[in-house]
Amino acid sequence: MESGRQSQRNILSVRVLLAIVSRPNLWVTAIGQVFRLAPTGWWKRLPHLPLPGAEYLEFRLVTQYGGDPATQMTKPQPQDVVDYLRWCRDWNRTR
Repeated sequence: MESGRQSQRNILSVRVLLAIVSRPNLWVTAIGQVFRLAPTGWWKRLPHLPLPGAEYLEFRLVTQYGGDPATQMTKPQPQDVVDYLRWCRDWNRTR
């Protein structure tokens, strides 16, 4: 069953990536957010990728979808990520 969940997560991750790739007007914002959310010294730890911390992701998922972290969605929906990036882009423009 775990491999089925992993497969669903991978498919959802690909969908999120495709949602971003298909919107060139969000590329700069997406790249900026990746590095903005990456923990300090991310390059010193495996997997050497600028990924946000697990606690931060859990917090964001709970605030987005509500509920108990153990029973909630483990990955955001593609349109939610696009909406978030649009919000970030627009917010950065007003600063």
